[in-house]
Amino acid sequence: MRGYGEVVAFTLAASPCPNDTFVFHALVHGMIPGAPPVDLTFADVDVTNTAAERGEFDLVKVSYAALPWLLDDYHLLPCGGALGRGCGPLVLVRDDGDGSAPDLGGATVAVPGDRTTAYLLFRLWSADRPPAHIEVVPFHEIMPAVAAGKYDAGLVIHEARFTYPRHGLTALVDLGEWWETGTGLPIPLGAILAKKGVVDPTQATEWIRTSVSMAWANPDASREFVLANAQEMEPEVVDQHIALYVNEFTLDLGKEGFAAADALLGRSAAAGITPQIGSLADGHQPNDASG
Repeated sequence: MRGYGEVVAFTLAASPCPNDTFVFHALVHGMIPGAPPVDLTFADVDVTNTAAERGEFDLVKVSYAALPWLLDDYHLLPCGGALGRGCGPLVLVRDDGDGSAPDLGGATVAVPGDRTTAYLLFRLWSADRPPAHIEVVPFHEIMPAVAAGKYDAGLVIHEARFTYPRHGLTALVDLGEWWETGTGLPIPLGAILAKKGVVDPTQATEWIRTSVSMAWANPDASREFVLANAQEMEPEVVDQHIALYVNEFTLDLGKEGFAAADALLGRSAAAGITPQIGSLADGHQPNDASG
């Protein structure tokens, strides 16, 4: 295995969404003094969650919900991820114009991944409701499929918050609002991990924080890179996306960010959904990552 001093380049997996391309632009373009070259792979979060479990990347963006299966091999970095307020997943249904709210019991619901934070929040929210049938679908396909009647409802993330009305859809529930109302905490969505024994987490934290600071200081520098990978999002939606998902927690999770992550994974472990882990703020690792 490569040691910290032997890294001449490293691999990074992240989504092509504007928040990730904005955050990592300076790092992947060799603009951070002392940082090694970066081999960037774009992938949906459901792909990166499973790839990280196989140890395929040195730095990787994953769902907070996937951490109990990953922290034996990776360090959680206190920066670079997606955590905030007013940015939670939505459960969408077709807008039939009658104002009725459908019962999801027995319905078929498309979700963006079975270890995503969005699906974990959905499971916590729906724990006392009649069960639904779940299908994993790439997140960019969910809204068109729900609009076409292929699924009764869809669990969506990212820029879908801004664009779902144009698909003729309506929000049945805002899971972020549900979480914030119940806990008073922000929503922990995506985390950045560094492979143990390969990437020094202190150095990686410094590189990513510098990359974030450079992006804020000169947003025009990353504009072409962000728009080129934004999956046909118009510039106005791109700007809204970055403003919402790149925030103070991106630079530093801080006590509130770690508290949010601990609360999410503590509740999911109590519900038997994920393995029990210790406090992320204390750097504890899973007691049993085989569950």
